[in-house]
Amino acid sequence: MSWLSRSPIDPFLLAIIAAALAGTFLPVTGGGVDVLDWITTFAIALLFFLYGARLSPQETLAGLKHWRLHLTILSFTYVAFPLLGLAVAAVASNWLSPALVTGLVYLTLVPSTVQSSIAFTSIARGNVAGAVVSASASNILGVFLTPALCWLLLSGSIQFTPQAILDILLQLLLPFVLGQLSRRWTATWVKAHPQLKLVDRGSIVLVVYSAFAAGRRENMWQQTSLAEIGIVVGICLVVLAVMLVLSWWTARRLRFSVEDAIAIQFCGTKKSLASGLPMASVLFAGSPIGLLMLPLMIFHQAQLMACASLAERYARRPDATPVGAEA
Repeated sequence: MSWLSRSPIDPFLLAIIAAALAGTFLPVTGGGVDVLDWITTFAIALLFFLYGARLSPQETLAGLKHWRLHLTILSFTYVAFPLLGLAVAAVASNWLSPALVTGLVYLTLVPSTVQSSIAFTSIARGNVAGAVVSASASNILGVFLTPALCWLLLSGSIQFTPQAILDILLQLLLPFVLGQLSRRWTATWVKAHPQLKLVDRGSIVLVVYSAFAAGRRENMWQQTSLAEIGIVVGICLVVLAVMLVLSWWTARRLRFSVEDAIAIQFCGTKKSLASGLPMASVLFAGSPIGLLMLPLMIFHQAQLMACASLAERYARRPDATPVGAEA
């Protein structure tokens, strides 16, 4: 399996693609559907419990002294990205199916990544401390902001019935809050067992399989074409390029240091597949979400490849300061 480590494609994404293919060609049927739904519901709740147990609100609050940096990053994640998503939807609706257009908007509403944002900032010798705080804050706020933004911007695709609100509370917010409240007893243990990431990733792979199996039963692939998928790939690449350029230009215009600008670019332009896919299965419950997930999956891989290249280039700059330095 050493070839996986040399592959230009994220191994996690390969697992997701495998789950999508399995769901498409070997979908669960009959009574197994209800069993899979219950398992998926439990897996999502466990996933958000672990998110809550990992993220430290104390560290986030302590780091907010560099408020301009964090406000800029969060503005890109939850203001600039959604506005760009609406603009893209207005244009893309002429060429794409409603499910894919909704998926393009949805990818702009999810939180930033945590691990990869911090990792790329560190490789690039940027402001790692700032990246840690902003990425963590993005995920904490995302549990609340992403559903709210979906309600505001995707009201035609999401029906916020009392049952839908209850599902969001029980599957996303309650486990996350319980995870936060449990940190006194669980945080050290969770931190000492990095293999728990397999639980995270296994939960997400299960969500993907469930979504694509449901899509197969609902004839999802008859609703799109290769041409549409190609258009989605192109749009995702354009959105990523626009955000990378805009975040860097804005950071420098606001007179942030190079280290801060790196953190702004890597944290402000990322979108979390790990948070976005499970949230989608709850927010869009009862709707076929296989196609809706596709733009986020494509964007995820594109952002990893682009940011890896940028991080290596920034790391070679002659004026680089030590990791974590701030202006």
